Amino acid sequence: MIGVNLDRSGNRDFVGGRVVDPGLGLDAIRTIVVRRGKVVALLEGAPAAIDAECERIDCAGMVLCPGFIDPHVHLREPGDLHKETVASGLAAAAAGGFTAVAAMPNTRPPIDTPDRVAALVREAKAAGGPHCYPIGAVSVGREGLEIAALRGMAASGAVAFSDDGAATRSLKTLYNAARYTADLPQPFLSHCEDPSFADAVMHEGATSEKLGLAGSPPVAEAAIAARDILVAQATKKAWHLCHVSAAQTVEVLRWARAACIAVTAEVTPHHLQLDDERLAGFQARDRVNPPLRSAADTAALRQAVADGVITVFASDHAPHGADEKDAPFAHACVGFTGLEVAVAATFHALPQLPLAVMVANFSTNPAALLHVPGGTLAPGSPADITGLYLQRPWTVEPRDFRSKGRVTPFAGMTFAVRPALVVVGGNVIMRDGDLSASALAKPAAKAKT
Repeated sequence: MIGVNLDRSGNRDFVGGRVVDPGLGLDAIRTIVVRRGKVVALLEGAPAAIDAECERIDCAGMVLCPGFIDPHVHLREPGDLHKETVASGLAAAAAGGFTAVAAMPNTRPPIDTPDRVAALVREAKAAGGPHCYPIGAVSVGREGLEIAALRGMAASGAVAFSDDGAATRSLKTLYNAARYTADLPQPFLSHCEDPSFADAVMHEGATSEKLGLAGSPPVAEAAIAARDILVAQATKKAWHLCHVSAAQTVEVLRWARAACIAVTAEVTPHHLQLDDERLAGFQARDRVNPPLRSAADTAALRQAVADGVITVFASDHAPHGADEKDAPFAHACVGFTGLEVAVAATFHALPQLPLAVMVANFSTNPAALLHVPGGTLAPGSPADITGLYLQRPWTVEPRDFRSKGRVTPFAGMTFAVRPALVVVGGNVIMRDGDLSASALAKPAAKAKT
């Protein structure tokens, strides 16, 4: 134990789990000792007793990781409460194994002022559960023309800036916004899609040609990625590419890395393993933006993760009502629910990737990207913990989602990895799928399958 003054209330010991912390180079059975919401020690093995007055949480059979952070979610509040609310979205995050999420600003109205950032912070605090970090819009109204109050939003709690949902329209606006905030730690997050392809409804390829539908080619993404990376190079602003979907964009990233430009990138579980052939029967429920691309693109994305070119995992959680996804193909809303399946589906897509790399991409790297607490379980760090079962097969049943959105392309699929535990600030908010406090009393042997 390290020398700290311990509070006797709310103290917990997480015992017997396999602790994987990439930052510490740790992969071993440890007991995580938590006091006052902080990790104070990582003890070898599973001691029979540490402090009789502390709650003991049996984690045998689990992998315990620094809390997973999803840097790309859409909580839909304000404006579209029938799709999601902050409270339902954070419940979905907890069920999915996340201790924190970052909320994109394409709400109605957009999160483009300090007051709106502050309102989201208050709403998330009232909801409880996982941390919620606001992302402020780059431009007023996300219209891409006038720079938003970036410094004011940063002071109110915005951890990044993005016009996600569309690329920032004006290069001049984007360039000046980046110069204006070059000294701030908040990165810019790019939605890479050339607006001239706005009429596209899917990936341009053999399937779109067979269906006679307008398609978006990979260059529509790669060209904006190149533009924004050049802005990052010119302004020295930290940059991040959202939901990379195309092999051509991966090549742009490889060039940027060789040129030592400060840019990172994320990938979603659906882009890692699903391709445009799923849309061959006009399945409107599988429409997403950027679109599902070719099998060659998905293979290139998996290789980019293996090579360390893409270092962040994200869900792009974008819930809609069932009727909005069942509309005629060209009119169906794009996107689907992701928080409750993202961890399992990503592990499924990358079975050969080392566990430490998976954990880093879900935790250590998103924390570094957003400059938020977490990403490690080193003594002194926040007691934000994600627990996993690596071999606890389960089948995705959208009716059981906490999210208001019940549409996912992974419905009916069986995954081996299952979130087992979510701890935020030392408090257990999910255990074996149960978000209630009574779940703490359930022994690991009786966990739901």
